[in-house]
Amino acid sequence: MREIACDVAVIGAGTAGIAAHAAARRAGARAVLVEAGPGGTTCARVGCMPSKLLIAAGKAVQGAREAGLFGLDVPEIRVDGRAVLHRLRSERDRFVALVRDGLDDLPEDARLSGRARFEDAGTLRVGEDTRLGFRAAIVATGSSPAIPEPLRDLGDRVLTTDTLFEIEDLPRSLAVVGGGPVGIEIAQAMARLGVEIDVFDAGAALAGLSHPDLVEAANAVFGAGMNLHLGTEIVEAAREGEGVRVAWTAKDGERHEGRFDRILAAAGRPPNLSGLGLDAAGLSLGEKGMPRFDPRTLLCEGGPVLITGDANGIRPILHEAARQGRIAGENAAALAAGRPLAAPEPWVNLAMVFTHPQAALVGAPYEADAAGARITGAMSFCDQGRARIEGENSGGLRIWADRGGRLLGGEMLGPGVEHLSQYLALAVQQGLSAAELRDRPFYHPTLEEGLETALAEIARAVAR
Repeated sequence: MREIACDVAVIGAGTAGIAAHAAARRAGARAVLVEAGPGGTTCARVGCMPSKLLIAAGKAVQGAREAGLFGLDVPEIRVDGRAVLHRLRSERDRFVALVRDGLDDLPEDARLSGRARFEDAGTLRVGEDTRLGFRAAIVATGSSPAIPEPLRDLGDRVLTTDTLFEIEDLPRSLAVVGGGPVGIEIAQAMARLGVEIDVFDAGAALAGLSHPDLVEAANAVFGAGMNLHLGTEIVEAAREGEGVRVAWTAKDGERHEGRFDRILAAAGRPPNLSGLGLDAAGLSLGEKGMPRFDPRTLLCEGGPVLITGDANGIRPILHEAARQGRIAGENAAALAAGRPLAAPEPWVNLAMVFTHPQAALVGAPYEADAAGARITGAMSFCDQGRARIEGENSGGLRIWADRGGRLLGGEMLGPGVEHLSQYLALAVQQGLSAAELRDRPFYHPTLEEGLETALAEIARAVAR
């Protein structure tokens, strides 16, 4: 048995783990990164990068279809599914290689390959032949796609984001289970590329939206390009011929069936915590084996272990994982050296969905019963100048502030929302009021003027 000792052991070489390892080393700790594979980060390998490549292909096709709006004649549009997926994998592999190159540059004594498991509060077993002693450990094991019970016996007929991007050609039809950010992004991109899409979700909303006006608008926009089955439950699925037959119960209780080439499980990604032996580390475990931990320091109850990134389930988004990784790395180094831990204020919530139109959620969530404590500013993109120029005039904004006008958050559905939402997130983080943000430059003609319209409504209400 090989025996190794370090100050900080980092389990997982994804976005959070890489950031944690680097931060711990910068803080002067001897840190070892343990990777079980396949590595390359969820974002680059199976998440944000390949999905955006698929979305870009769908956008190019849709732009050609809608060229007539601008007086352009595109006589024939043909989608080569194999070529689309070949480019996707080629670019995806390039992003992954860049991550791997960074790991390959690490000294040999700074990384280990193998599956890690806690033996006690100061020791990890890595693989079968290595024991790693530590003063502090970081769990950065990421997450994996959830496969609903009715789909678990379908074999390769059920796809996840871990397998979708490896198929050789586009299917003729695809059932997408889950209308959240990942599901609706892939569903719309596939539909634009000519795949017949049915989306199933137990809820009534898509893309994570919750404000009734935007939920209604999103359902209308996305429903125009695919078949939506909201408020439904899939009760049975079986292989049939070269495809799969699916049975579901609609919200009126009626049973329906349909046949699809493939089915995509996009119903979330729970943390990868099984098999780690967290109980052996002395940690206090809650529901489903999740350690109890301080969301600011990321330190778990019961042992010198921190948990970060998708593994802790706070906000499974890359920019949050990178920041949490840095916090965990610095705090693990401090813990190993007997120094106080940092407890930084969390970033304002910021989540985006890269559909067309885009969607975003910023800051405090929508609360239906908070009308007495909040002022809401509304704006529609349907008649907004720049949106009409670009032919992207759908959706709108709903922004809320407290009764004094201080911005709290909002939801968005529309063009350029990836930029507008960051503008609003910065203002919420800095504690600005609607009037203060409105007093910043808003260039004409831009989509940002739509944000100014909603801010003006709040400012007027406060003044009254």
